[in-house]
Amino acid sequence: MIRNAPLRSRARTRLLATAAAFLLGAASLTACGSSSDEKKTPAPAAASASAAAFPVSIDHKFGTTTIPAKPERVVTVGWSDQDFVLALDVVPVSTREWFAEYPTYPWVKAKLGGQKLPTFSAELNFEAIAAQRPDLIIAIYETINKENYEKLSKIAPTVVQSADYPDEQTPWDVQTLTTGKALGKSAEAQALVDKVKTKISDAVKTHPEFAGKTLVVDYGPEKRQHWIVPAKDPRRTLFDALGFTAQDVKEDLSEERLDLIDKDVLFVNGATKSAMLTSPVFSRLGVVKEDRTIYTAFETPLAGALSYSGPDALLYALDVLVPQLGNAADGDPKTAVQDLSAQS
Repeated sequence: MIRNAPLRSRARTRLLATAAAFLLGAASLTACGSSSDEKKTPAPAAASASAAAFPVSIDHKFGTTTIPAKPERVVTVGWSDQDFVLALDVVPVSTREWFAEYPTYPWVKAKLGGQKLPTFSAELNFEAIAAQRPDLIIAIYETINKENYEKLSKIAPTVVQSADYPDEQTPWDVQTLTTGKALGKSAEAQALVDKVKTKISDAVKTHPEFAGKTLVVDYGPEKRQHWIVPAKDPRRTLFDALGFTAQDVKEDLSEERLDLIDKDVLFVNGATKSAMLTSPVFSRLGVVKEDRTIYTAFETPLAGALSYSGPDALLYALDVLVPQLGNAADGDPKTAVQDLSAQS
């Protein structure tokens, strides 16, 4: 199972927006289409509205892609692109392989409705992609160079990220709106963005204690080595939006320097509480002893939600995380923080 393909083994971070990005209007992506209340199987009028959106043209870092008609066979190439497509009630014919548990996540199962979600491979396999006979390829959340873009474009119209952002730094809301435009579902995409932003805003109002506190994300700690998620990385998208600040240190950190992450709140993503507490150094941290640490294992839907970070995933993560963040950040060591590492 490939967990850190876009992180350690590929030697790069995958960035999304900070809290400010959550407030971006993304005005360049205009809303069109049917109501956000459209059901999974659209009514004829809604289907007509979707088809009427085409052709559409989307500008990106290599020029402009024109999608001539409503796509029927969508392939997603970016690591998390499928999460954005599914949120708009479109099931891709094939996706990038990443978390094997992905089809079992609650928000994904609801969209699949019993359908399978095939994957082509963990690598960029052009032959396997072409075999799916796509009429649209979405490759936003991946570092696509010009050569690979041209190869993909020979297979089908291909949408990559905008030139407005460095590679793999497209904010989640902009990615949602871009995906919606490509699918002829701009109105639905805008409604999803509004829904997530409203939920974040409500959480911020309910928990003013989050503001200014430093929250550290320790991603996939193993063999006494730790990878500290930097600001703007997708694995702390929600934390930044909720008002937490990032620590100064980032990326690889040895066990001997864990004192550098002894801050207000610690979120361990990818290890169980029991496994982490076997380390004497980790166990001595104040943020651990005072129960200001939240744990989740990679096998949990929460870990998947924070990794894929589509709008439905973010809504799920907010429901699970916000209560425990409130417990961890309330300044009272007697307030118990639920162990989320065994969550199913």
